[in-house]
Amino acid sequence: MGGDKEQQIRDKEEFAARIAETGYTIYDPIEPGDPRLWLSAATLEAILDKGLRGFSVKGLPLRTRSKVIKAEVCWCLGYPVPRSFKKTQPRFPGQDFDTYIQKADNLQVWNEDVHPTRRYVIIRITTEGVVDRVKVVTGAALAKLDRTGTLTQKYQARMVSAGKAAELVSRLDTDLVRKIVLKRRFPKRYTESPTNYPDESCLLPIREVFARVKKLLNLRIPDVGIDQERNRGATLHLLVCERLGYAEYQNGGSIPDVTHQLLEVKLQTAPTIDLGLVTPDSQSRWTSP
Repeated sequence: MGGDKEQQIRDKEEFAARIAETGYTIYDPIEPGDPRLWLSAATLEAILDKGLRGFSVKGLPLRTRSKVIKAEVCWCLGYPVPRSFKKTQPRFPGQDFDTYIQKADNLQVWNEDVHPTRRYVIIRITTEGVVDRVKVVTGAALAKLDRTGTLTQKYQARMVSAGKAAELVSRLDTDLVRKIVLKRRFPKRYTESPTNYPDESCLLPIREVFARVKKLLNLRIPDVGIDQERNRGATLHLLVCERLGYAEYQNGGSIPDVTHQLLEVKLQTAPTIDLGLVTPDSQSRWTSP
């Protein structure tokens, strides 16, 4: 086995030279099984494990980390690094594989079914941000580990900024909420938990939510690490609860984040907003468990 892996690694330079001769990019299709240009899953794993192991992305934001590692994958395989990576499915269509950078064990394939013949390159990194190992599995092997059989999907939106420090995009609540908050005094403080289900006495109109949350402008969030978006988001969630008037902070991990105000909180470092499993215009009714 050891000799086979060494041979697979030695094949890298020859393979890269052949790719360079063709001028192919990662988007140019190659017939699976092509003896000159197609990489088997085993050879793909051997080359990437050898080339990426020990590669450091410490301190990089998540989006930058993903782009830097994909560029390194191109270099390992002999492909030119594109100026920008297209949002294709898979990301490396020429060799029919996707890359997944993992610190944890819960691999999630978003917005598409697992394809039996596709290769899934799982790049494991340590808590220090160093590539520890690369494993390549086919979709057929991966599907056996899927206990739910359901498609994992999420919605996204793109934020178009008006160039203002604070902007209330919609000045009116929905018709239903507007009837509840019309001509009513608004509490300054709440003794209820922000994860409680709302009632007619507690809901703030969106303009009042905006006025209170706007006071967060220029407030510095503690630096917990540039790749710790989840923890930074939790800190922002806490600050939003304080500004809305809640005596305590609780995060039930449910949708929306501040259930008591029907309010979802998003910390953004890019224009693309991950909406999760529910769109803002969803007609689904939320009911208490």
